[in-house]
Amino acid sequence: MPAPPLLVITDRTQAASDLVDVVAQAVAGGCRWISLREKDLPEREQIALFARLRAVTAPAGARLTLHGQAALARAAGADGVHLPAGSDAATARTLLGPDALVGLSTHTLAEAAAADPGVVDYVSLSPVFATASKPGYGPALGIAGLAAFAAACRAPVIALGGIGAEQMAPCRAAGAAGIAVMGAVMRARDPAREIVHLLTAVDHAGLHGAGEG
Repeated sequence: MPAPPLLVITDRTQAASDLVDVVAQAVAGGCRWISLREKDLPEREQIALFARLRAVTAPAGARLTLHGQAALARAAGADGVHLPAGSDAATARTLLGPDALVGLSTHTLAEAAAADPGVVDYVSLSPVFATASKPGYGPALGIAGLAAFAAACRAPVIALGGIGAEQMAPCRAAGAAGIAVMGAVMRARDPAREIVHLLTAVDHAGLHGAGEG
């Protein structure tokens, strides 16, 4: 996973200003991992938006991935893909190659246990806490749920859903290898400052990632 292991997932409908500007500010604050998640857009528009984001992430060396299908990630020239739950991660790995980041959403212990660390770089677990960004995705799993997933999963687990600076340390103690955020950064009046705040908490929690891979 990229280091620091803080993933910012986009949602232009929540963004306080133009999405490209929000991402540029997040990168300026020290974020080195962004994933474009705008699945309601036609593929051509996703690719065009991805290119705009690449222009503001590349100078800082930030990794830019895409939530969706591997073929679309490849067409966009993404650094990797975050696959929906139940996707064929092995096929995505074959398509994107060994250097791509391949992540997988999981929502059940069975899905987490089945994730092959030889194929995926990480899995995400959500929602850990109640979140306004994605209501209706099921009850919050809490720290106990996160700990159970981390124990069952052989791949690194990224915690997602309602996580702010104060939840970093408990998530790390429960076994999370990284943290993903959406609304906290998208809605922030000052995304760069929010990223600095989050990264300070990431560091204090001992979340250092596994380096580039």
